Amino acid sequence: MSVAACAALVQRGDPDRFAATMAVPVAARAVLFPIYAFALEVSRAPWVTAEPMIAEMRLQWWRDALGEIADGGVIRRHEVVTPLAEILSPDVARLLDGAVAARRWDIYREPFEDAAHFEDYLHKTAAVPVWAGMATLGAAEEMRPAALDCGWAIGLARFLMAVPELQARGRHPLVQGQSIADLAQQGLDRLSRKRALRRRVGSVIGAPLLEGWMAAPILDAVRRDPDLLGRGGPSFSPFRRHWRLLRAAIALL
Repeated sequence: MSVAACAALVQRGDPDRFAATMAVPVAARAVLFPIYAFALEVSRAPWVTAEPMIAEMRLQWWRDALGEIADGGVIRRHEVVTPLAEILSPDVARLLDGAVAARRWDIYREPFEDAAHFEDYLHKTAAVPVWAGMATLGAAEEMRPAALDCGWAIGLARFLMAVPELQARGRHPLVQGQSIADLAQQGLDRLSRKRALRRRVGSVIGAPLLEGWMAAPILDAVRRDPDLLGRGGPSFSPFRRHWRLLRAAIALL
């Protein structure tokens, strides 16, 4: 029940986030690994069973755990919850509760109701965890809008990469009639705030932004050729990926 256990979970389940976290200052890793392990476990919960009721119970387990952290009472012992409780404020724990609740969409096969529903899903499942990391590391409240925009764009890039797999599972991940190119451009527009935000916060508080080290090339590729999503999504050479991470990590310094 330690940060090391959370890091091992992230390394196995989300190699991109693990690589990004290992490239940030050590002081930031103690915050990011528990948050990323939490995000990973919550994202998995709807997919480990075909029974919606069981999936709902798994998500509720995480909501109850966050409620314990928010209330400041007795907290269950768990390899992720225990280190998470050591870093989260009650306010951030309540904020992350919305991220868990939004994952209920993953349980069922119904499409998003409309563009606003899709917007809200990305806000809660992707943007909020980015802000949770920055806020826990000491970001000022005035930085929240820019951080949320960056987190939303990072989440969009990750979601678009998952579209082929979601469609293969019989899901309807995209809003009917929504322009994929316009959506990708919206993500790029929001992501453009990252450079100015990085300059304001420095390498420790800005560490959660490194999670989006591949967001810009993904969004740009989809903007240029939306049909990529029907062909398995954009792909990048190991060299390009390594170079992007190196550049992004240097930009945080």
